[in-house]
Amino acid sequence: MLLTLNAACAAPWLTSAPKGRTRPLTILDLPVFAKEHLGLAGLSLPTNLLAGFDKQKIEHLRERADKAGCAVLLIYEPEPQAFADPTLADAAIDRMKRVVQAAHVLGCNAAAVKVKAADSPAELDAAAKRIRMVSEPAEKMDISLLISPHTGLTSTPERVTDLIKKVGGFRVGTFPDFQAAAASKDPTAYLRRITPYASSVCASTVAFKEGTPPVHTAYDLNLMVQAVLSVGYDAALTIDYRGTGDSTLGVAQTRDALLAALKLDEVGPTDEELADLEAELGEDDEEDQET
Repeated sequence: MLLTLNAACAAPWLTSAPKGRTRPLTILDLPVFAKEHLGLAGLSLPTNLLAGFDKQKIEHLRERADKAGCAVLLIYEPEPQAFADPTLADAAIDRMKRVVQAAHVLGCNAAAVKVKAADSPAELDAAAKRIRMVSEPAEKMDISLLISPHTGLTSTPERVTDLIKKVGGFRVGTFPDFQAAAASKDPTAYLRRITPYASSVCASTVAFKEGTPPVHTAYDLNLMVQAVLSVGYDAALTIDYRGTGDSTLGVAQTRDALLAALKLDEVGPTDEELADLEAELGEDDEEDQET
């Protein structure tokens, strides 16, 4: 499993020096800082951090990221796009085509977007038709278009998968989010339903209490990790600390908590599970003797 950084966490570091630095970072500094100071192996980048970047500067960022061994894997549009609104759909299509192009220049394998639409059959059809106008050119560039959770049409896993199937194609997927899953009725079922379509999962966190490892207090981080592992997911977990206080500490606590949660899957069966297994084997032996 690859642990990466959502660069949205880095916004405070661009105006004041993060721990371990004597001056604020620039966007171009992020790959080295994420790799060397946080031990993370990639970046997810919100488009607002690229404001004012031309193609040459985007290429420079890609070179810096590749050299640091911390590539930009995903670019995402934080503002929901109104694909289902006939008066705003053209702007949404144009915006996401430009995001996909930036993803291509950066060497990303995916671009993500939130869909602003009501949960109705008509808006589902309209949104799917317009999203297809973005996903088809993205697919030709080997870029996956990922649907991020949002209110309305994509507020439930069932509707997210309905939208993906309606759009069609081989490179339309999901960008699941732990905080969105925690707000659902059944977080485990939520993640198990949409993670099979994911090429990146947002491991969002809110608050921790100190410990070894740190304990996430807003919802069960171990439960979230085990849910995505249970469906065979083994790609990127994007750390996105959304809490208050020192964001560098929040990212580090998230990293340590995720590493501990991932190790749980490597520990093997518990004593209780071993006892159940031995009991089952004992029953099988008795049946063999009877036959």
